[in-house]
Amino acid sequence: MGVTFLEHTLGNGLRIIAEVDAAAHSAAAGYFVRTGARDEDSGVMGVSHFLEHMMFKGTAKRTTDQINAGFDRIGARNNAYTSHEMTCFHATVLPERLLGDDGALEIIGDMMRPALRESDFSTEKKVILEEIAMYQDNPFWVLYERAAEVHYGAKPDGGEGAATMGAGMHPLGHRVLGTGKSITDLSVEQMREYFANRYSADNTVVALAGNVDFDAAVRQIEAQSGGWEKTGATRTVGALPYGERVFEVRSEKVNRAYVLMLTPAPCATDMRRYAATLMSQALGGPDNSRLHWALVETGIAENAESGFDPKDNAGELLVFASGDPERVDEIWKIVERELEGARETISDDDLARIRAKAATGVVLAGERPSGRMQRLGRQWMYRAEYTTLEQELERINAVTLADVRRVLEQFPLRPRTVGRLLPV
Repeated sequence: MGVTFLEHTLGNGLRIIAEVDAAAHSAAAGYFVRTGARDEDSGVMGVSHFLEHMMFKGTAKRTTDQINAGFDRIGARNNAYTSHEMTCFHATVLPERLLGDDGALEIIGDMMRPALRESDFSTEKKVILEEIAMYQDNPFWVLYERAAEVHYGAKPDGGEGAATMGAGMHPLGHRVLGTGKSITDLSVEQMREYFANRYSADNTVVALAGNVDFDAAVRQIEAQSGGWEKTGATRTVGALPYGERVFEVRSEKVNRAYVLMLTPAPCATDMRRYAATLMSQALGGPDNSRLHWALVETGIAENAESGFDPKDNAGELLVFASGDPERVDEIWKIVERELEGARETISDDDLARIRAKAATGVVLAGERPSGRMQRLGRQWMYRAEYTTLEQELERINAVTLADVRRVLEQFPLRPRTVGRLLPV
């Protein structure tokens, strides 16, 4: 496809990677920091996401208005996100607007060293608390956050707030946004300390894709970021406290029934992740899947789906269904039937269809530099190695029915955390 992979590491450990395509009509850049909710102490839960907001609040060189105006002036499509395991700041522009004093790469690089003023911190705290409140109106999100806490060792209390966090809770159970209490109690000094440790040169990767002058980009990044400190930031993996757990939450905010299950699955470095991806789609893809045909097409449930989320040293298979509260037991009985019969019911025809869809999705994402940049940065966060788009397609197409059955044997959809969100 005329794409060349290049990489360079600065003296302070900052890594720069790129898929260069001189024929592309755009260029994309992303700063990926290997830090997220799982890297936080419980007392400062939500600091990674809060910090993502603060990066847009000004630097020693730019005010927040100047950051926004700078992106607008060069026609950038820019954004940021925080997950359990990484934080990313990215922009896509025309090639001639990537480099230079006011180019996208320079603006993002400047943002990566925010002022973290207390006045901005106090104002933005209100925004974060409002965002937490907004998510509490989303039944899926309420149930997923509680299920993740319980799945990773917290003690459920049956209320609508956060679960009680005991000493056995793994930080993968942390809420990305934090809780009302953790954000209210958070101080700007705690945020500055977290930033100084986690946003270090050796914990950051710059991913570039598209029509990029790589050597010029390296020179610019080195001039701007070569002085960043190296802290040796690491991630504590810890034992995963899985178990068979069931809980129920009653809420006055809902009038439907919601059921969600989490169970262990392959991690992000496990080659079985390809088989797990196809298995999840066959089980509960948005249409033409086992759960869809058994529950949605029959009118028994309004929604029934599954998803596979590979993480660093862990993985989750999620199953979610919703419907009439009076039929919740019937819905879950059918879900369990489909889970238990998956090894026998998933067929070669299912895999052929899903492989074709997955291949289409990979290719579509790879047609644009923005998609390539995201794929490149994310895979480096987990595996620190490069695989081409063609290699990804080969691995997807190589998955057999035997591979899927083997994954179901080695990850038998047990132990499970099953939670219900029901009306009062």
